[in-house]
Formats: sequence, structure tokens, C-alpha cells
Amino acid sequence: MRHLLCCLLLLPAVAGAEIYRWTDAQGRVHFSETPREGAEQVSVKPQVVERDAATREREVRTARFYDARRQEQAAAASRTAEARGQQQKRCGQLRDQQGKLNHGGPLYRVDEQGERQYYTDEQIETFRRSLAERMARECD
Repeated sequence: MRHLLCCLLLLPAVAGAEIYRWTDAQGRVHFSETPREGAEQVSVKPQVVERDAATREREVRTARFYDARRQEQAAAASRTAEARGQQQKRCGQLRDQQGKLNHGGPLYRVDEQGERQYYTDEQIETFRRSLAERMARECD
């Protein structure tokens, strides 16, 4: 806060700085903020830059380009986040299946008639291996 106050107090001094011009013995022109003997004060006016129509059009095109680029990046980030969420959901489902396999007990599926069809130990082991391969391939 103290530094900000100092800067604000010095701002008018910088804005109203006086410039002096003088010529030395070799004929070279010098400029300074401190007055010297034989120096004349120079008034410096800020330069106003007028942009032509081509420059303004170029600025508009550049702004449109950067806006489109930002939109593309936002869409790509959204797609990446959505894909990551779907992958996490799939991995969660695979972990749930693995947990059921590791829990033990009889495993079955329900057929079209509503009856339970129990898996053999060989089918369970094959399923366990394929599940481990999928998890290694799809999950981090």
C-alpha cells in the first residue's frame, strides 16, 4: 500500500516532466530533464496513431481468429474431459466385476426363461483373465 501511494504521488511529476535541448561544442544535440546553460525547453506532445481501414480490418480478423481458436480449444478440452469421465466409468464397472469375481461364491447368469445358468470354474477363470487384460488395457 505504501509503494502504491508513492507511485501515485510521483505520477504527476513524471507526466509533467520538462525536456531541455542543447548543442555541445562539437555541434551534437543533446536532450535532458535537467536544465543547462544555453538549453531551451522543448514541448513534447504525445503522438496520436491513426489506424487506416486495412489495419482495423486486420485487427478484426486477428481477433476473430483468436476467438475461434479459443472456442476450438475449449471444445477439445470438453471432449477430453468427457472421454476421461467415460473411461473412469468403464474402469469402475470393470473393478466392480473384478470385486464380484474375487468375492467368491457361485456365479450365474439368468437365461431367457428366467432360470439361473451357473458358470463353471473354467469359464470363471477365462472371464477373470479377460477382465484383467481389459483393465490393463483400458485403466491407468
